[in-house]
Amino acid sequence: MKIAISSTGKTINDEIDARFGRCRYFLIVEIDEKEKKIKSVKAIENTAAGQFGGAGITASQLVANEKVNVVITTNLGPRAFQVLNQLGIEIYQGQGKVRGVIEKFMQGKLKKIEQATGPMFMGKQ
Repeated sequence: MKIAISSTGKTINDEIDARFGRCRYFLIVEIDEKEKKIKSVKAIENTAAGQFGGAGITASQLVANEKVNVVITTNLGPRAFQVLNQLGIEIYQGQGKVRGVIEKFMQGKLKKIEQATGPMFMGKQ
């Protein structure tokens, strides 16, 4: 299973970035579901972060291109939620260090996001 996590940095020791569309990086984490362990981690820069508008949509497409099954973030706007939902990508809410959030996800302890959680101001998420 592949997971995209909004992150403030390039490693699993960094914090989750509360913003989805404007986070600095996405960590693409592949986990072995059977053994409940991390197989690989790849950091990609979120090129949508600096956009004037539509960052959530572009960020959603960016992680979808990585063929992820799940996104973990703290907040995301309605457009990002809609795109991820249409693509069949599950969304979970997490806070704190990325490593801890991955462990909670593997234990089934993260809350699934069923609707947009972040505000949308003048086209920005």
